[in-house]
Amino acid sequence: MSPTQPKTDIFDVKKVTKLIELMKEHDLSEIDLKQGDTAVRLKRGGDVVMAPAAAPTVARPAAVEAAPAADDKMLVITSPMVGTFYRASSPEAAAFVKVGDRIGPEKTVCIVEAMKVFNEIPAGISGQVVAILVENGAPVEFGQPLIKVDPEA
Repeated sequence: MSPTQPKTDIFDVKKVTKLIELMKEHDLSEIDLKQGDTAVRLKRGGDVVMAPAAAPTVARPAAVEAAPAADDKMLVITSPMVGTFYRASSPEAAAFVKVGDRIGPEKTVCIVEAMKVFNEIPAGISGQVVAILVENGAPVEFGQPLIKVDPEA
């Protein structure tokens, strides 16, 4: 790079977020970028590798809260990315939603942290929350069910 060229930072959060959006929009599973001696690889779906890790972490959905309901009419809010699931904006804050809450499409239902970016996840649907399927602080996969909603309640 010559001294007259502007230096760009490929680790800029806005740029990384835009790349993630483009990956979703074009259904890409991986992007490799190189700038000088620096390289970045973004992957979505598939196996999650975290370093350093003493033992592999397995994402497992667990019924944290549940209310009885017929599954045939249930809608499911799924994770739009690989990351860590949080029910609230901070450990001291109240959960975004709990079983029994009525939600609308714009209601933030959780946060998924990916690459130190905290992404608020909107419901995208209306109805009553009948189950939270993931434990707070648990790792989640792309497309993993997070919350069950009864659209008729």
